[in-house]
Amino acid sequence: MAELMKNTNLLWAILFLLIPITVMAECTCEPEEEDRNKTLSLKYKLIAIASILTASALGVCLPVAGKRVPALSPDRNFFFIIKAFAAGVILSTGFIHVLPDAFESLTSPCLSEHPWGDFPFTGFIAMLAAIGTLMVDTYATSYYRRRSKGMKTAAVGGAADVEGVVPVHTHATHGHAHGAVSLEGDSGETELLRHRVISQVLELGIIVHSVIIGIALGASESPKTIRPLIAALTFHQFFEGIGLGGCITQAKFNSRAVATMALFFSLTTPVGIAIGIGISNIYSETSSTALIVEGVFNSASAGILIYMALVDLLSADFMSPRMQNNGKLQLWANASLLLGAGCMSLLAKWA
Repeated sequence: MAELMKNTNLLWAILFLLIPITVMAECTCEPEEEDRNKTLSLKYKLIAIASILTASALGVCLPVAGKRVPALSPDRNFFFIIKAFAAGVILSTGFIHVLPDAFESLTSPCLSEHPWGDFPFTGFIAMLAAIGTLMVDTYATSYYRRRSKGMKTAAVGGAADVEGVVPVHTHATHGHAHGAVSLEGDSGETELLRHRVISQVLELGIIVHSVIIGIALGASESPKTIRPLIAALTFHQFFEGIGLGGCITQAKFNSRAVATMALFFSLTTPVGIAIGIGISNIYSETSSTALIVEGVFNSASAGILIYMALVDLLSADFMSPRMQNNGKLQLWANASLLLGAGCMSLLAKWA
C-alpha cells in the first residue's frame, strides 16, 4: 500500500506540473469579449482561494471526525445516508459538470475539423478512463491481496519451523479459534484493501478536474464570471470532500496518510487558481492546445468519477446486506442520493 501511495502522489505531482505548461499556447480562435477588470478579478480570486480551501478542508475532514463524533461513525446508518448524498454529488459532477465541459472543449469550432470533428473523442476517452479505473481497481486489489496472503503464509511457515507445528489452536475462554486461514479475516482484509484503492482512485479523479477548474478561474479576468463561481465551487468542493472523506474513513489509513490525502484534496483547486493567476497573461482558453488538454483531462476525469460513483460507492453500499435488509435505510439513502445529485445539478446553473 505504501508503494501505491507513492505512485499516486507522484502522478498528482506530474499533473500539477503538466497541466499549466500544456495550456500555454498561441490563440487560434478569437476569445469572447467580456468585462475585464484585473484589480477586481484578483480580489475575487483571493476570496475564492480562501473560501474553497476552507470548504474543501471542512468537507474532507468532516467524515474523518467520525472517530470522535458517534453519529458520523461508519458503523452507523447515518453514515450510509451521508455517503449516498456525497455519491450523488460525485455522480452529478461527472455527468453534469465535467462531461459537458469536455464535450464543449473537444467540439469547439476553434479546433480543426480533422480529426476532432470526425470522431466522438469525449465519450471514447471517458469510456477508456472508466475501463482503466476498473482495471486499476481489480489489479491493485488482487495484487495487495496476494501479497498479504504471501506474507501470512511466510509468517505461518516460519512459526511452524520454529515450533514444529502449524499454529492452529483454540481459546475456550475467548470463545473463538485462531487458524492459519480465516475466511472472515480474508474477506475483511480484502474489503479494507478495496476501500483504500477506491479512496485513492477517487481522489485522483477529483484532483484532475479540480486543477482544470482552478486554472480556468485563476486565468479569467472577468469579475462577472468569477463571482458566481466562488459560491458554486465552494459548495462543490465541500460536497465532494464529504464523499472523499467517507471513503478515506472506511479505508482506515494511518494518520499521516489521511492528512496527506486531505491536504492534497484541499489544496488542489486553490493551487490551480494560483497557477491560473500566474499564467493569466499568456493563457488563452480558446487556444487549440488549451482546449485539447482540458477536454482530454475532463473526459478522463468524468469517466473515473462516473465509474467510482456507480460501482464503488453506490453499488457497493446499496447492494450490501445491511442496506437490503433495512427498508427504512433504503428509503433514506435513495432520498439522500437524489438530493445530492439534485443539489449539484442545480449548481450547474452558475458553474
